[in-house]
Amino acid sequence: MAGTVVCNVINTDTGLFSTNNAYSGIAKAWVNYNGSTQTINNSFNVSSVTRVGSGDYTVNFSTAMPNANYVFAATAQNTSGVGTFISQKTSTTPTTTYCEFYVVTTAVTLVDTPIFCVTFFGN
Repeated sequence: MAGTVVCNVINTDTGLFSTNNAYSGIAKAWVNYNGSTQTINNSFNVSSVTRVGSGDYTVNFSTAMPNANYVFAATAQNTSGVGTFISQKTSTTPTTTYCEFYVVTTAVTLVDTPIFCVTFFGN
């Protein structure tokens, strides 16, 4: 038996569909963060960003990731005249509720950059 299901709106503020965890291949969380003022400019499924120290951050998810085997893509604004990149902390393992990062210059200095962005993908 074949058929068609038509739905004009699926609207929910809780559960899997509210965080896109029910879909494969799309971002599960992302954040645009100002490390200079310690404020979230915009985000999806990120409850907060904790500054542990200069250039040392923990991104906390609003709804837990389905598992800890997610990947992330990140970028940071260069304001020091040298390259800036984001690195996952080597001393910690990602969890379903948070992920820890360093914002580092190519001179190997931790920095609070005006903008860093991280997007998380997983299943």
